[in-house]
Amino acid sequence: MSEENSEAIRSDAFVEVSYADSIPNNVNLSSDKQLLRALDEWHPNYLEWWKDMGPEGFQNADVYLRTAVGVDPSGWAKFGHVKMPDYRWGILLAPKEEGRTIPCGRHKGEPAWQEVPGEYRSLLRRLIVVQGDTEPASVEQQRFLGATAPSLYDMRNLFQVNVEEGRHLWAMVYLLVKHFGRDGREEAQALLERRSGQVDNPRILGAFNERTPDWLSFFMFTYFTDRDGKMQLAALAQSGFDPLEPQLPLHVDRRSAPPVCWRDRCGPHDRSHLQCDEGRWHQ
Repeated sequence: MSEENSEAIRSDAFVEVSYADSIPNNVNLSSDKQLLRALDEWHPNYLEWWKDMGPEGFQNADVYLRTAVGVDPSGWAKFGHVKMPDYRWGILLAPKEEGRTIPCGRHKGEPAWQEVPGEYRSLLRRLIVVQGDTEPASVEQQRFLGATAPSLYDMRNLFQVNVEEGRHLWAMVYLLVKHFGRDGREEAQALLERRSGQVDNPRILGAFNERTPDWLSFFMFTYFTDRDGKMQLAALAQSGFDPLEPQLPLHVDRRSAPPVCWRDRCGPHDRSHLQCDEGRWHQ
């Protein structure tokens, strides 16, 4: 990052992102010492997991990647570039939507929950854990694909997928640690202990324990098996638990979910006919 962007990036339209903290964020982590301390303790364990299970053979490669450095009020991410070894994962949430109500279900029309309701605590925790578990699982499934990438274009997109999955994991861990206390901290650690395809401690969803040893397998996985990812994102965008919903606008236009921005669920196929405008892909 350039010197003027080293501590925070801000414009009139974008939410401040602090790079002064050990964990880049736009949720004012420094004001919650207990939460920051818990995430600081989890951080080195995450980095160890990444070194062990991230892209094999490319941990020190000079790969240029997009990294979100801000989020505008409508939910679109603003991007900069860093090298892969210098990538800084963090917590970047979209601005809170004032007056948001629950859009469907038994509680339709009620104010969206800012804290976890007691009667839904176990269910919400499980939902976040299952979603969070798919993120490192994807990295583990794809860790050997860099060695056989059909083009530099595909390799670069593969690594972008990998680091974005890591950022999605950070968002889920933030929710677990912030809203679920000791249970959340234990679940966050367990997310780093499971392994895709491991017999004794596999990933939660069976699809993420399938081997993807080559690019054809990866393509078929993203094209057929992983379409549920779009459903998951669209469903979470309607969550009655308000802190869960703002994870999504970095990838999802609130007005037209499922995602319209290139991301991991779209697969590695050629998108040369598309153009990117401030994070939005269009014809």
